[in-house]
Amino acid sequence: MLEAYFKLKEEGSSVRTEVIAGVTTFLTMSYIIFVNPEILSTTGMDRNAVFVATCLAAALGSLIMALVARWPIGMAPGMGLNAFFAFTVVGAMGFTWQQALGAVFISGMIFLLLTVTGVRSWLIAGIPHSMRSAIAAGIGLFLAIIALKSSEIVVDNPATLVGLGDMTKIGPLLAIAGFFIIAALDSLKVRGAILIGILVITVLSMALGVSQFGGIVSMPPSIAPTFLQLDIVGAMHSGLVHVILVFVLVEVFDATGTLIGVAKRAKLIEEGRPNRLGRALLADSTAIVAGSLLGTSSTTAYVESASGVQAGGRTGLTALVIAVLFLAALFFSPLAGSVPVYATAPALLYVACLMMRELVEVEWAEITEAAPAALTALMMPFTYSIANGLAFGFISYAVLKTLTGRASDVHPATWLVAALFVIRFAMVGE
Repeated sequence: MLEAYFKLKEEGSSVRTEVIAGVTTFLTMSYIIFVNPEILSTTGMDRNAVFVATCLAAALGSLIMALVARWPIGMAPGMGLNAFFAFTVVGAMGFTWQQALGAVFISGMIFLLLTVTGVRSWLIAGIPHSMRSAIAAGIGLFLAIIALKSSEIVVDNPATLVGLGDMTKIGPLLAIAGFFIIAALDSLKVRGAILIGILVITVLSMALGVSQFGGIVSMPPSIAPTFLQLDIVGAMHSGLVHVILVFVLVEVFDATGTLIGVAKRAKLIEEGRPNRLGRALLADSTAIVAGSLLGTSSTTAYVESASGVQAGGRTGLTALVIAVLFLAALFFSPLAGSVPVYATAPALLYVACLMMRELVEVEWAEITEAAPAALTALMMPFTYSIANGLAFGFISYAVLKTLTGRASDVHPATWLVAALFVIRFAMVGE
C-alpha cells in the first residue's frame, strides 16, 4: 500500500530509508515542542495547551504535506513569527493573544487565496533577492535579542540602553553552555543537536535547583484553553492590518523558499519533469489555518527537513513518519513543562546564527540593494519588531531606486508592499 501510494521505487527509495529520514528530520526540528510553548506562554496562553497545539499543528501540517503533496518535508509552528506574535503583537502592541490568533487565521486564509489564484508566485517573483535574504537574517537577529534577553546575558542599562548581564549567575552560564553544546554537536553532524542541547541543560538546571523536575511521560493535557479561542472579529482592528500583512509576507517568503530549497536538494523539482510544488504550497497554507484554530502561531515548512533528505527521504512517507512522531510527543508534556528558559534560549540563539548566513546573499557592492537590506535586518532587533524591519526595508528600497533614476527596476509587488507600509505609518502616526 505504501509503495503504491508514495511510489517509493519510482523515487529510488524504500520504506526503511523513508522511516530513517523521517526520524532524522523529527530529531532536528522537535526542539519546537519545547521552544514554542516557552515563547507563546509569555502572552498569557496556557503553556500545556500550547504544547498540545504545537504537537497537533506539526502533526497535521506534516500529514497534509505527506498525503497531498507527498514531499519529504516536515511542518511545525515557525520560529520568528512565534516571537513576533508574542513579543510584538501581544507584548508591545497590547493586543490579546486571541486577537493575534485571529490575525494568524486571516493571514492563513489570505495565504491560501494567494496560492490558489497564483498571486503568490507573482509576489515572490517581485521581491528583490537581497530583501528576501535580509528578511531571514533580520528575523535571526530578532530571535537573538530575545534569546540573549530572556537568558539575562543582555540586560537593560539606563546609560547605554543595553548592557552585559551578570556572567557569574547560574542562568546565563547555563545558556552559554547550552549554546556551545548545540553548536559543537551540530558541527560534528550529530542528529538532533538542538534537542540534545535543550535536554542536557534541562537536566543540569534541575540538578542545580534552577528548575523543578515535573516528570517525563503522562497523558496529554487539555487543549481546551487555546482550541478555537481565536478572536477573528477583534483581529479586524485597524492596528492589526499591518500585522496580518507581516504574517502573510513572512509566511510567503519563508515557506516558499524552504519548500523550493529542500525540494531541489531532493531533486523533486527538475526541468522537464512534473512536480507537486503547487500542492506543497497548498498544504503549507492550509496548515496555517488549522494551526490558528488549534491555538498556535503560523505553521510553516521546516528547513531542517533537508537533514531527512540527506538521509535519503524522497517521498511523503518521510513526512508521514514525522507526523506520527509529533503525535507520540504529546505524551511528553511533563518533560516540556520542566524545560527552563535557560535551556530554550541557546536553541533560539543557535537558530539565529544559522539564519544570519543569509546575509552573504545580499549584493553588498550595490548600495541601492545593500542599504535597504541592512535596514531591514537592523530594524527588526532594534525596534523589537519584524514589521518595522520590513517597513523600513521595502520603503527605503523603493525610495533609493527612485532617487537614483531606477524606479523602473522596482517590481509592482515591491511598490505595493512599500505603499501599504507607508499607509500603515500614516494611520498610526508612528
